[in-house]
Amino acid sequence: MTTRIQTTISPLDGTLYLERPLASSMQIERTLASGVAAQSSWRQVPVTERVAICRRMAEWCVANADQLGDELTRQIGRPIAYSPFELRRGFNERVQYMADIAEAELADIAVEPKEKFQRFIRQEPVGVVLVLAPWNYPWLASVNAVVPAILAGNSVVLKMAPQTPLVAERYAEAFREAGLPEGVFQYLHIDHDQVAEVIGDGRVGFVAFTGSVAGGHAVQRAAASRFIATGLELGGKDPAYVRADAPFDAAVENLVDGAMFNSGQSCCAVERIYVHRDLYARFVEAYVELTRQYRLGDPLDPATTLGPLVRTEAAEKVREQIAAAVAKGARTLIDPAEFAASRAGSPYLAPQVLVDVDHTMALMTEETFGPVVGIMPVADDEEAIRLMNDSHYGLTASIWTADTAAALAIGDRIETGTVYQNRCDYLDPALAWVGVRDSGRGVTLSQRGFQPFTRLKSFHLRTSF
Repeated sequence: MTTRIQTTISPLDGTLYLERPLASSMQIERTLASGVAAQSSWRQVPVTERVAICRRMAEWCVANADQLGDELTRQIGRPIAYSPFELRRGFNERVQYMADIAEAELADIAVEPKEKFQRFIRQEPVGVVLVLAPWNYPWLASVNAVVPAILAGNSVVLKMAPQTPLVAERYAEAFREAGLPEGVFQYLHIDHDQVAEVIGDGRVGFVAFTGSVAGGHAVQRAAASRFIATGLELGGKDPAYVRADAPFDAAVENLVDGAMFNSGQSCCAVERIYVHRDLYARFVEAYVELTRQYRLGDPLDPATTLGPLVRTEAAEKVREQIAAAVAKGARTLIDPAEFAASRAGSPYLAPQVLVDVDHTMALMTEETFGPVVGIMPVADDEEAIRLMNDSHYGLTASIWTADTAAALAIGDRIETGTVYQNRCDYLDPALAWVGVRDSGRGVTLSQRGFQPFTRLKSFHLRTSF
């Protein structure tokens, strides 16, 4: 049988960076069988030992962050100035938080005493967890499921996006160095059809997926014939509202970063901004000026602050969305010629700010996934709330104001998974990471972050008559 090959093309220069053989049917069978066998023993390991192994895994990743960051830059194009910090900061922070709370959150759940009976609820692992992780934040998106699943006593099979296969391989190396028993963590390089087959296999107890809305539907279809749960973290069109009393400089600085970091390739990137009309002209001027300070170019250059999109096709879709908005009356405020590296027909795309936008434009309603934002003036809170809710997504929303009571009142009316005041584009591991509508379902992180990876078993024991 001919071995099929998965390729990774680097967005830096369009050259072949990696080739990996896709797993054969026999390899998939061995992986699932090994996961089942390993999990039966792993579930008996005390939580404190599981915690220690996960902490050692994170220590290895942090110690090797420069190498892993370099690999990440070459795989997805994020500037090397930022890539290592995905591991040193967010990844490590999430591992440590979930490890800190694991023993308490995975303990048996006590109920009120009853004479002559012992009663409690045990949280058992679901078995083999399949984690389907994306390329844009491959370490951050995967750790939300990988570590809580393993802490809960499951085994994990990780399938990374074809753009970032090295992440799966480095996880395996890190867990091996940490002393994780063989078979508890494994990875597979497989295509979409093979993913559907694995989801349909009776040995898989839960599927955690991060990716597009279309991908989420495909996962649901594959799981439809089985009574297993799926966690879906999908897309976003995240809004920000700048009130008249906003901390102006902080709002500009953070909202530029929230839109442009990772070239806008984030499910929780800021993609649309509504500004009170009293601040609008001043805000737009400051926002454009700060955006112009980005340096687009070779992401291996430490001075680069904006890298290429992951592939040329992705950049072309963003260019098409911009052009469609302009055709409907929008105005672009940045000349791409200001960014010498920006070239049509390449993944190098200049950042862009658009005004005179409205919700008839896909730019304000559909996920862009690029370094582009539309800015609209609004008259008051009511108009801002209406526009923020005019979306089939609902992942995060940020409110920029000095009035926390107002932020709470507005946030209570926004249909979203996370409400921020005076910050954006950040996951606090102590808070539940959730989405509504087409942004997905289920939960990761926080005290609730173990629930998807456990099932409940009640013990009702008569101790005397």
